[in-house]
Amino acid sequence: MTKMDPQAFIRLSIGSLGLRIPGSALKSSKTGIRAFSSPCSCEIRLRGFPVQTTSIPLVSSPEATPDIHSIASSFYLEDSDVKALLTPGCFYNPHAYLEIAVFTGWKGSHCGVGVKRQQIGTFKLEVGPEWGQGKPVILFNGWIGIGKNKHEGGKPGAELHLRVQLDPDPRYVFQFEDVTMLSPQIVQLRGSIKQPIFSCEFSRDRVAKVDPLGTYWTGSADSSEIETERRERKGWKVKIHDLSGSAVAAAFITTPFVPSTGCDWVAKSNPGAWLIVRPDICRPESWLPWGKLEAWRERGIRDSICCRFHLLSEAQDGAEVLMSEILISAEKGGEFFIDTDRQMRQGPTPIPSPQSSGDFSALSPIAGGFVMSCRVQGEGKSSKPLVQLAMRHVTCVEDAAIFMALAAAVDLSIEACKPFRRKIRIGSRHSL
Repeated sequence: MTKMDPQAFIRLSIGSLGLRIPGSALKSSKTGIRAFSSPCSCEIRLRGFPVQTTSIPLVSSPEATPDIHSIASSFYLEDSDVKALLTPGCFYNPHAYLEIAVFTGWKGSHCGVGVKRQQIGTFKLEVGPEWGQGKPVILFNGWIGIGKNKHEGGKPGAELHLRVQLDPDPRYVFQFEDVTMLSPQIVQLRGSIKQPIFSCEFSRDRVAKVDPLGTYWTGSADSSEIETERRERKGWKVKIHDLSGSAVAAAFITTPFVPSTGCDWVAKSNPGAWLIVRPDICRPESWLPWGKLEAWRERGIRDSICCRFHLLSEAQDGAEVLMSEILISAEKGGEFFIDTDRQMRQGPTPIPSPQSSGDFSALSPIAGGFVMSCRVQGEGKSSKPLVQLAMRHVTCVEDAAIFMALAAAVDLSIEACKPFRRKIRIGSRHSL
């Protein structure tokens, strides 16, 4: 078995959020405390990272404690991120902090006058040496006062409940060494070391009858292939091979990418789709469906490509579990990811996470977090996908391979969703 070495990452999670307001403050008409009748919000800030915003529920009972397992926000830090945070900053702000600013959630207008949100208070936690030790540690857990009631002689005001925790979360990092359509090698990155792990084989030809994927395949290889792809894009296939040359994962188009009625792009009403498959260990030369990736173009001032991924059940009921739905800039590219924490905050329903890429035994929500990410370039750019996988979701090389097939499908979807009326440059078989 090929040895894969992970890179060190840590996960900073902020959860168990709750806000408690003293009874006297709630009764005060001078404080404007009626703003607390709706959920409050907070901005979670960490130097060098985008600000994250989330809501905070009110806790009415003095004895109640928010769910200790709920996660409101997560930051993932590499060694370089931790070193940067521990390096003294400017004169006015020498130390880095995790900062949580809490605001009233009430917005709108009163008597025709706009009302701005009000800051209730702030929680600050200094970044310390324990952040770089790579060990699980609870940095804070419990209630803390974050402000005083100025209208009642400085008596204690709002209290914030939170749990701040650091956990090791190592990842495998992979890079496609060339454009996916050029069948590149895939290497694992660890510092300056590049270790070959897989090879990627792209084709758009009809598969031979001896190919196990032929049972799924509907490709075309006639001389009008390029002309056909002016109107539809189909027959694309990617196989992932291990170092021995064995195919260990694959992705192929099952629903062609075609322009929707009245337009020249792939619309949400009729998305193109890929099937992601893995070998059947019980039946040699056979494949099992693992996931489905749909993609379409969202038109706007700046177009985006939407990628929606479902995990498929091995059972006969054909269950599909939505794992991710991400918008990627058509021009600049972006990041496709599976992260149950982020999706749970952004989506209408909880999104479960598999124990590993081959585990379909439980489709109910379980402890998740970051699963994978894939960074790709925009249309017409030399995209060499960069893939990160959480080590805890990878039990073998084949687990990693299936995510490489998914990453290749995401990357190729950027090209497959390009408008159809663009002319093909003579001599270029990759510009559609």
